[in-house]
Amino acid sequence: MFSRLTIMGGQDKDGRREPVDELVIEKGQIYAVVGFTGSGKSQLIRDIEELAQCDTISKRRILLDGQEPDHRVRFNAEKKVVAHLSQNMNFVLDMQVGEFLMLHAECRGFANPQQKTSEVIACANNFAGEPIKPEYYLTSLSGGQSRSLMIADVAINSNSPVILIDELENAGIDKLKAMKTLAEHGKIVLIVTHDPLLALFGTKRIIMKNGAMQNILELTEQEKQVRQKLKKMSDVVFGIQDSLRRGLNLSHETTDLLGGV
Repeated sequence: MFSRLTIMGGQDKDGRREPVDELVIEKGQIYAVVGFTGSGKSQLIRDIEELAQCDTISKRRILLDGQEPDHRVRFNAEKKVVAHLSQNMNFVLDMQVGEFLMLHAECRGFANPQQKTSEVIACANNFAGEPIKPEYYLTSLSGGQSRSLMIADVAINSNSPVILIDELENAGIDKLKAMKTLAEHGKIVLIVTHDPLLALFGTKRIIMKNGAMQNILELTEQEKQVRQKLKKMSDVVFGIQDSLRRGLNLSHETTDLLGGV
């Protein structure tokens, strides 16, 4: 399987040449895709998912390890090289979590599908809120649990080297742990986000405007300091959410923390 994704620039909404001519993303890297609504973020994700070859409105080309993917790679539904986790991840299949994961692991040809199933559930529970159990039915999972399960599944069970994620900020999960998990499993990750913490968590940021990649920004030292402060604020908010969900009253320590962020 390939280890490098190249996006060759196309054109913006007005037909002008895209400012970014070429972008190369290596495995284990996380790129945040940022921009205002209508700036072209979703089209970029679609181009990557379809492995576009100048045959979409943007006229971009997607290369794998520097080569144009052939017809079998682009249109083989059983061996997709790109996994897209959309905003809505609720299941319609009436099957137990354990059964579903076992079936997926068996289809992938793993020698010990039971072990893989256990690994996926343990991984998902690392960043899910309420723990997921193998006997739970898929249709009973919340949106956050569903998203956690699918992120863990594509990290551990899926052969797809590229993971595209839309709007993780409202999923109700530990988003930073989820991103780290995918990167640690050698995935190429692109996440469309409006969340400043997620945007600063990426290796680099793809700035979208008028349907085009306007610029690629690398994290600066000053931004790393901002990220640390945002992470501290996020931890305080998460702690408050956790306390409220558990039915606890907020303590003086919590209000003191709010005064320090």
